[in-house]
Amino acid sequence: MNSTHKLLAAALASTLLLAGCGTPGAPLPPSLNLPDPVTDLAATRAGNQVTLTWTMPKKNTDKLLLKSNIAVQVCRKSASGACDPAEDELSFAPGADGAFTETLPAALAAGAPRPLSYFVELRNRNGRSAGPSNAALVVAGAAPAPVAGLAAEVQKDGVVLRWTASAQEKSSPTAIRLHRKLLTPPAAKPQQELLAPQPEPAEQDLLVESCAEDADRGMCRALDKNIRFGQTYEYRAQRVARVTVDGKPLELAGELSAPVRVEALDIFPPEPPTGLAAVAATGDGSAQTVIDLSWQPVTDANLAGYIVYRREGQAAWQRISPAAPLVPPAFRDTAVQPGHTYRYAVSAIGQNGHESARSTETDETVPNP
Repeated sequence: MNSTHKLLAAALASTLLLAGCGTPGAPLPPSLNLPDPVTDLAATRAGNQVTLTWTMPKKNTDKLLLKSNIAVQVCRKSASGACDPAEDELSFAPGADGAFTETLPAALAAGAPRPLSYFVELRNRNGRSAGPSNAALVVAGAAPAPVAGLAAEVQKDGVVLRWTASAQEKSSPTAIRLHRKLLTPPAAKPQQELLAPQPEPAEQDLLVESCAEDADRGMCRALDKNIRFGQTYEYRAQRVARVTVDGKPLELAGELSAPVRVEALDIFPPEPPTGLAAVAATGDGSAQTVIDLSWQPVTDANLAGYIVYRREGQAAWQRISPAAPLVPPAFRDTAVQPGHTYRYAVSAIGQNGHESARSTETDETVPNP
């Protein structure tokens, strides 16, 4: 290769190097560090209290991680007008759960139902924002009256809740929302079983569409059947008015009542057996006469078994079945004498040890040989 060719090759190599990856590109503009707007703002109203919840972003609009607390401004907006500040400024860490509660101004807590929207806006250190959050809608206006006189009582078929009927409930149906909270700590996680019951939710709501009123006492009543014995629950109640605002069905919920606590102890026996029948018969393989008893099974999940009683005339009842409860709904009495008339009754006993009342009596006479 002559000197001319060598010079051309060197120039070409130099050009390729200058055009390669090592060449610095155009400088990037500095990040404005604007937090991503909130997209999951939610609002609830109970009485005159409004509570907002949302999730703080972890990144800014440049997809860079935020490293310090973020300033939050809350505002509320009526159907027409500006978004009025509801709080001067809050501050939350990136990725945190945001929350805010306020008491509605008197003007917004009175009058006819009307829409009220809340927004949160996140600002950087220079007070700049990437825009407001989604709108969270509640209903402004006069809330339903608070629930008074809430009481709870455990019965065999669940927890009975009663409260004082209001004049509004007597004139027009008003729904009642019962908030139930499980206070009993969850038990240790059991081994996986196919028939193991599902864990009970920590909180549940029961909506009562109308008031079943006890006319003699002016009380409303509801039954919570979905309880588990051995647990402790707390109940609170609020009236809920259904309204239509701008063509949208919305709820206007009243103030939550004072809580009532109830321990669901299983102190209830099964129902007494029915259909008891007694028939004298000859024992298997012998000439001995026996009395066969049978009755309808008791359908109770808590059932442990049955106890059989016998007496003659007006004598005291005597237990004649074994110490352990009978499992099948049948019993054979072999300790009988010819010419005697025996009276029988049966009770059911639960796994909690509580025994039912005795069944309706029946009698049978052992024939003479």
